Amino acid sequence: MKKHFKYSVISLAVSFFVANQAGAANTWTESRSDAMGGTGVASGSYGSGALINPALLAKAKPDDAITVILPAVGAQISDKDNLQDEIDTINDKINYYDDVINSLTPGEIIANPLGSINQFQGAAKDLADELDYLKGKTARATAGAGIAVSIPNDVLSVAFMAKGYAHGRVSSSIDQQDIDYLRGIQKSDLVAAGVALDAAINGTDEITKNLNSTASGRVAIVSDYGIAVARQFDIGEVPVSIGVTPKLQKTWLYNYTTSIYDYDSNDWNSSRYRNDDTGFNVDAGIAADLGENWTIGLSGQNLMSRDIDTKDIRIRNGRTGEVVSYKDTYQIRPLVTAGAAWHNDLVTLTADGDLTETKGFKSEENSQYVGVGAEVTPLSWLAVRAGYRADVKGNDSNVFTGGVGFAPFNAVHVDLMGLYGEDETWGAGAQLSVTF
Repeated sequence: MKKHFKYSVISLAVSFFVANQAGAANTWTESRSDAMGGTGVASGSYGSGALINPALLAKAKPDDAITVILPAVGAQISDKDNLQDEIDTINDKINYYDDVINSLTPGEIIANPLGSINQFQGAAKDLADELDYLKGKTARATAGAGIAVSIPNDVLSVAFMAKGYAHGRVSSSIDQQDIDYLRGIQKSDLVAAGVALDAAINGTDEITKNLNSTASGRVAIVSDYGIAVARQFDIGEVPVSIGVTPKLQKTWLYNYTTSIYDYDSNDWNSSRYRNDDTGFNVDAGIAADLGENWTIGLSGQNLMSRDIDTKDIRIRNGRTGEVVSYKDTYQIRPLVTAGAAWHNDLVTLTADGDLTETKGFKSEENSQYVGVGAEVTPLSWLAVRAGYRADVKGNDSNVFTGGVGFAPFNAVHVDLMGLYGEDETWGAGAQLSVTF
């Protein structure tokens, strides 16, 4: 058995997007909008339009100049089962169980059967208890980053952007027969003595072949690199903006699946578990101003569907000799979101709702989000924000969000956000932007 079973789902997702220059907590991350319940389709600024809704790029005011977001970053983790700490706990129990097995010798078992067997039974009980607790447990994390350079123009506004998102999940698949095997050792002196003597004579493989639970870490990183263009038209005296972002899209998939007893967190980045895919996709959006205070918008992210398979990982069951295949498919699907915002010089109120489901790995349940948010700007250089985001499908955590924004001289903008919700969900983000 290896003695490494440490797995931090948040470090997995964050390290992936940092190492690959990917990002985004959903299909985008932008700290102002994230602080307002993840809204922004109608309430986003022209400088963030390339990340959220390309139509907003055309909504720059006459005195607006080039805006650079460099960068926007954010991360979120949900771990209602405290899986990270439990994995550390099971690591300790596996190590102890391993040490007890290795210390057993035929002579010791014969000379001191009661002491040897009792220690062995205690180790088996502790490990069985931990496996029983870990059944069905999962933890999730998302992380993101994005940059954009937006150039407003009366004829055609243009922006260059790079964004992405990393979505990771760690889960355990506990074989009930592992627990039954360990309980048999725990509850029967005769069984424990026989197993211990067999292991002492023939080696610990006689025991470990009967333990076949697995752990898996699956991560998808999708990075977009594109050029957004937008223009505003007057339709029946209503200003309507239309934008589109053709983009190159690169995807990395990681499928680290192995025996829970051989898990080594240093192995997840191995090429054995990783594959990638490159293709083309497009975002599009529309926004309209209804009077001085109302804006409505509609955005479509990833309008071209793509299915990408992970590596096929095969593990032999030591008990039955059967080879089990572990494979998944990551789904990129159109995400259409509608939004509305009411705004004046002091207050912005906004609401967004997904019209389509958010998909990911086929092995996961889909989500569909709605969010509401508000922003108050008591001073020209200060903004205070709050919001709420919910998954109407009930498969992701509902969260409260909040944040502040600072804009000294209206040239440098620093935005901070945080979120907290059910199932021990928390997250944070930050963004720096400069206007020339």
